[in-house]
Amino acid sequence: MNILKSLFGSKPKPAAAVVPSPANSKKTKSKTAKSKTANTKSSKPAKNTPSPEVTADLPALGSDFVELDLPNALNLAIRKLEFSHCTPIQKEVLPHSLDGEDIIAQAQTGTGKTAAFLISIITYQLENPEIDRRPPGTPFALIIAPTRELVMQIASDAALLTQFSDVRVLPVVGGIDYEKQRKQLEKPVEVIVATPGRLLDFCRSNVINLNRVEMLVIDEADRMLNMGFIPDVKAIVQRTPKKDKRQTQLYSATFSEDIKRLARSWTLDPIRIEIEPEQVAVDSVEQLIYFTSEREKLTVLCNLLSQQTESKVIIFVNRRDETRRLEEKLYRQGFNTGLLTGEVAQRKRIKTLDEFKHGDIQVLVATDVAGRGIHVDNISHVVNYNLPEDPEDYVHRIGRTGRAGAKGTSISLVCESDAFMMPSIETLLGEALSFTYPPDDLLETLPPPTRARRANDLVQPDPKKKGRRRG
Repeated sequence: MNILKSLFGSKPKPAAAVVPSPANSKKTKSKTAKSKTANTKSSKPAKNTPSPEVTADLPALGSDFVELDLPNALNLAIRKLEFSHCTPIQKEVLPHSLDGEDIIAQAQTGTGKTAAFLISIITYQLENPEIDRRPPGTPFALIIAPTRELVMQIASDAALLTQFSDVRVLPVVGGIDYEKQRKQLEKPVEVIVATPGRLLDFCRSNVINLNRVEMLVIDEADRMLNMGFIPDVKAIVQRTPKKDKRQTQLYSATFSEDIKRLARSWTLDPIRIEIEPEQVAVDSVEQLIYFTSEREKLTVLCNLLSQQTESKVIIFVNRRDETRRLEEKLYRQGFNTGLLTGEVAQRKRIKTLDEFKHGDIQVLVATDVAGRGIHVDNISHVVNYNLPEDPEDYVHRIGRTGRAGAKGTSISLVCESDAFMMPSIETLLGEALSFTYPPDDLLETLPPPTRARRANDLVQPDPKKKGRRRG
């Protein structure tokens, strides 16, 4: 239930249900306004509807959602999650996306954009169910995201919103057994959430067919561009129906000229929406910049963690090898740590995130693979052990705390080699950041390590592949 706290607004006391006005009741959610769907659907009741006794105990639906006139199965899920009002991005997006219009939205993670596109997808399917069951591997909606963690998070959020309906959502990512996922795709699926690489693998082997996709969502478009995924995304989009035959929603934290060109080629007469990042990712976070030497960083960090025994902390490091070494040092100092980098096996990454969410791990040491799309409640502190080379990653990192209106703290440990990155970060934030030296209690000498070294669970090399010989 806690997963969607970052998707919707804060949870006030439930208000009495509001009866839609005649003007609202006349609202037409025409998904066929742009001739994007075939007339192959008919009305049928949603499955898994709870008994009247169960629904009587749920809080009343908030006025924001009453006015959207969503399907009953979706309203029940929202009521069970005890959320009453839309976030700013949802208020801007949903009236247009529910009417079938294309969307280009600029918003940071943690603003509720995931729920915005999931609500429009689920509403469309519930209001326009197929007469005939779709063939296996032929989704009506496709969501593309750049990282495995973000895909799994979106699928988890979707599971909560579809709990009273028969809409089947399936995540498709690399790092998980190919045959196992292929067997899952042998059953019909309405919504696929995928990373580009593994999705293309299944498309090329004819396990997934995208020629009947009616709703396409491209999430974190700028991240995909930075990670070199755009050629794969282009190949995927080409496999879907033409843009006048589908609804397309594109979300990005920033809009470079490259992203704008891609948006124009993938969307038709889109509604452009912008939510300023300063309002959603910075104001709720106290930013502290500690000027320290490289040698003192570990001391400052360990003393800081010792003061936050009841808190969840994410520590960001730029390089995978440095991340691995730091996590090992913190583990030896007695902290309950987890490692999250691209070289950690996918099963272990999923297990680590789950343990972090449930509080079994207090400290998560990560590269920027966790910088976007990881929704974990009650993260009190984000620590930049290194400042990121890309200033936008700074905003995404500190956005892991101070989510959904809560307060958070970001601490950056800046040495001589980090200092030159500060001007570009300050330019992006539109404000100067004040430096200070760590207080004396953070510089106290560390005790000797209390644990022996251990091995990390990294991706194991393929024994069939021979390494290159050096001459």
